[in-house]
Amino acid sequence: MSGDRLDYYKTIDPTKAKKLQQELRQQISLEPLADEPQFVAGADISFNQGSNLMHAGIIILGLPDLNIVARSTVSDKTSFPYIPGLLAFRELPILLKAWDQLEQKPDVLILDGHGIAHPRRMGIATHLGIEIEHPTIGCAKNILTGSHDELSSQKGERVPLIDGSETVGMALRSRTNVNPVYVSPGHRLSSDDAYSVVMKCLTKYKLPRTTRLAHKWANKLRRGEAEEGYFKN
Repeated sequence: MSGDRLDYYKTIDPTKAKKLQQELRQQISLEPLADEPQFVAGADISFNQGSNLMHAGIIILGLPDLNIVARSTVSDKTSFPYIPGLLAFRELPILLKAWDQLEQKPDVLILDGHGIAHPRRMGIATHLGIEIEHPTIGCAKNILTGSHDELSSQKGERVPLIDGSETVGMALRSRTNVNPVYVSPGHRLSSDDAYSVVMKCLTKYKLPRTTRLAHKWANKLRRGEAEEGYFKN
């Protein structure tokens, strides 16, 4: 992605940002994956409260063993404020830098945020998926929009997340007797694909291993315990 496009995302007016979301919404594709994924990645961001310096990590894991294959870590400043519903404009530039740095691309990318489970169906996973034209999934800790029925306490149980008359994702019990996560397709895969891929990335914790490792490396970069760059295991 060009530097001009990255700068555009950093400086766009919030009103224009919402208009752009409505325009990009028309490009969303939720067609099922053609092939079984062999590599899956997680992306996350870390920053100090009040700082405009952000740190991103994208970690690629092999399936089914979930061993690290490669990682990309990047630091960059942001100038777009935190506005609910417009998170993508704050995080996209640094995530795109981390993505472009990957010499090997995963089959699917899971983001710590929402896909179409968003008031304008343009959560960070959907927005990034459209920009990179790649399969993405949103896996969030909290609901941004919609509601769902009661959920069984057993790991793997799911119920639809409904917003108005639309199913926009699911509440998924990622660990028995623990509050659910909220999974939604981002771009270029189906809701069933999103469920299947996230389930393959779950271990004994609430969050998928993809998210946990991306969060770990973004934090290590923020603390000065890791370097920026692309590293292959």
